[in-house]
Amino acid sequence: MLQRWLSVMLMVFSLGFMAATAQAQTAAKQPFNEGFAYNRLPVPQPVSPSDKVVVMEFFWYDCPHCADFDPMLEAWAKKLPAGVVLERVPVAFSPQFVPQQHLYYALKALGKLDDAMQAKIFNAIHVQRIPLGTAEQMANWLAQQGIAKKAFMDAYNSFSVNAQVKQATQMVTDYQIQGVPTMAVQGTYTTSAALPEANNNQKVLEVVDYLIKKVQAAKK
Repeated sequence: MLQRWLSVMLMVFSLGFMAATAQAQTAAKQPFNEGFAYNRLPVPQPVSPSDKVVVMEFFWYDCPHCADFDPMLEAWAKKLPAGVVLERVPVAFSPQFVPQQHLYYALKALGKLDDAMQAKIFNAIHVQRIPLGTAEQMANWLAQQGIAKKAFMDAYNSFSVNAQVKQATQMVTDYQIQGVPTMAVQGTYTTSAALPEANNNQKVLEVVDYLIKKVQAAKK
């Protein structure tokens, strides 16, 4: 009787050990967990170009966290593998955000939005304390950077820029963006430092790298 009981207990222990080992192996293969390091959108969003893995940063120029994140993001983006692209989406949580959405898309329309300009804008706002909250303030400051005031204002008020601003605002809703900076991968996943397993800028980028590989593996 005792021998049978010992056999049963040994079997239970063995099964428990095997289950724990399997869980540990799964955890080792999956360093980041859904709901803790990233979230899955209930409705996946279309991305363009469709043949690429599209990573998006949702940001706001006046956000100090976005300013801190930008240099690290720029360095990370320079090392992206072929087939992966980074896009930025300026957010508008309230009407006061809208002029800076126009700033982003107007500069993009003029072909003036490179890494150096992004850094200059963040530096002007957060280091030099130059207010860039209205079109007039932006135009005056950009004139000092060699961008003609009229050209900027024409782009700022153009139909195409207005359309892109409306699309960006809609994307904030579609992607369920509640704070910035937030990263999105392939219209399916989002991550930010607000999540417990992605609680700093470096971790956020590690999670994005993980999600890129996850998407690439699903495409095969």
